Amino acid sequence: MTGIIEAHGSKLSAAASAASRSRVRGQARPGRRGGSHWWIHVVLGVGGFVMAFPFLWQIIMSLSTNAQVTSPTPVFWPGQLQWDNFAQVFERLPFLSQLGTSIWVTLIRTVAQIVLCTLAGYAFARMRFRGRGLILGIVLSILLVPSQVYLISQYQIVQGLGWLDTLAGIVAPGLFSAFGTFLMRTAFLNMPAELEEAARMDGANPFQTFWRIMLPLARPSMSVLAITTVLWSWNELLWPLVVSTRAEAMPLAAGLATLSSDRTVNYPVLMAASLMAMAPVLIMFIVLQRRVIDGLASSGLK
Repeated sequence: MTGIIEAHGSKLSAAASAASRSRVRGQARPGRRGGSHWWIHVVLGVGGFVMAFPFLWQIIMSLSTNAQVTSPTPVFWPGQLQWDNFAQVFERLPFLSQLGTSIWVTLIRTVAQIVLCTLAGYAFARMRFRGRGLILGIVLSILLVPSQVYLISQYQIVQGLGWLDTLAGIVAPGLFSAFGTFLMRTAFLNMPAELEEAARMDGANPFQTFWRIMLPLARPSMSVLAITTVLWSWNELLWPLVVSTRAEAMPLAAGLATLSSDRTVNYPVLMAASLMAMAPVLIMFIVLQRRVIDGLASSGLK
């Protein structure tokens, strides 16, 4: 009997040792598997460098001389850093005035689009009224027409209002967008109808349902709308050039265009001004990077 028990115990110990060895091998496999994919990191690193190289090259150009930039042989690193290029930006442009104009244009348009497009999107998605389909079709048809088509008519309206060379003339056409309305309408359509029914049973009116129930759930789409509006407003070029002729009334994107002429272009100063112009948006993206990515992922916008 003792021998049987000892034999059985030896079998159990052997099985346990075999199981432990298999677990060790199983734990070691992921390490070997991960180590065999080193080339993926190399490819991603090379791809990241290729994508970041234009920005790095812009920094190098902003610290070079114009002769080095226009040289047939590329100069990958200037011998002496030309920090004076950034100082010349303030001499050739009313940079602070244009920066203030860009900030005001971006801020006003972003707030206006969040308010107007959210209300319009909720009305088209959740409310029933006569002519809803026709009005929605007219709004969405704006997406099919290039903005250059109605540029002259917009200019005539702004001119008639006396808004040329003013902040109101630059801001006015961007207070509302068909894209923002379509985005917010899609967000409200994807929400379950049971939420509205529960709110009505609790005695909430339509505005209370919108403000307290539906609007908090639409924050990811509102973040996407705010991000796209900020980028579009900050980088808009054609309309500000049309309605503003004074350098002090231009935003930064239009002001940078005035640094280029048919005869000579000081590329280092232009690159330095471009870096200074993109700095606020770049800092905003770095600070709000997680929220930006989460908003784009939640809305499904690509």
